[in-house]
Amino acid sequence: MTAIGWIQIILYCAIIAALAKPLGWYMTRVFNGERTFLSPILRPVEASLYWIGGVDERREQHWLTYTVAMLL
Repeated sequence: MTAIGWIQIILYCAIIAALAKPLGWYMTRVFNGERTFLSPILRPVEASLYWIGGVDERREQHWLTYTVAMLL
């Protein structure tokens, strides 16, 4: 392997290591339903997609309905 290949691998690993903590923090907030810095941008997009799909985001979906939706 060439030196450039090793540099690319090291750079990739360094970027992944540097992003692990901030992305973990962000994902924790998203999965807990808390507000994030991207919420003002992504929330209207998400609401529009729910509206287009006719989905009520407050209502839980039965497992059978989910399975049929995934198969179709």
